[in-house]
Amino acid sequence: MKSLTIQNLSKTYFDPYAGANVTAVHDISLHVKQGEFVSIVGPSGCGKTTLLNMLAGFIPPSGGSIMIDDKPVKGPGADRGVVFQTFALFPWKTVLENVGFGPRMRGLPTAECDRIAREFLSLVGLEHAADRYPNELSGGMQQRVGVVRALANNPDVLLMDEPFASVDAQTRMTLQEELTRIWQERRPTILFITHDVAESVFLADRVVVLSKGRVLEDMPIALERPRVWEHLIEDDTFKALSAQVLHKVRSA
Repeated sequence: MKSLTIQNLSKTYFDPYAGANVTAVHDISLHVKQGEFVSIVGPSGCGKTTLLNMLAGFIPPSGGSIMIDDKPVKGPGADRGVVFQTFALFPWKTVLENVGFGPRMRGLPTAECDRIAREFLSLVGLEHAADRYPNELSGGMQQRVGVVRALANNPDVLLMDEPFASVDAQTRMTLQEELTRIWQERRPTILFITHDVAESVFLADRVVVLSKGRVLEDMPIALERPRVWEHLIEDDTFKALSAQVLHKVRSA
């Protein structure tokens, strides 16, 4: 895994409805260390998803630079894995084939792809579902597959765009706990986009609050790991940190 450095990043586009240029991201600079978990939180329209789309290489920035260690990001690449809000699985492929897709695209032999896929499925307790198809799984199970499919390709940086927004509250909490456990075992460098304040604090080493396309706050999260909701839900430090982040988001 490698570090991610964003320097003076901006994005301006033409809004045909407004008939004018709109700047969605203003001069953002941010460094995510190797193996660090950083959450990006902010109100709707603050530039979170635009930022992630630039980091993924889906859209070009208007200014500034994105670096994975010393390598500039010029477009999509295997050095970045992306987990979307929607499950984005191939419905015609089995769970095993979905998770092994990245390694197969790198040219690894089928047996090695299957071995890697089974290893990652075991991380989320889905080895029993290897031969099933996505439509045979619950929403929570599909999102587990989406997370480990991204990890199985061994990206330098994992970008996550509100990946748990479409599941129910109880499943979401379970997925959050599983993600922190996987992160502790594998230590990927993660940038996690969310609009959920409690989620941002629960998951991250640092929470970055965006406001109108700018960094409003970069807050370290001094909570011990492993993190379990049962232990943190009434924890005074967790509640205080969440209140601080919420205050910044509401003032954004």
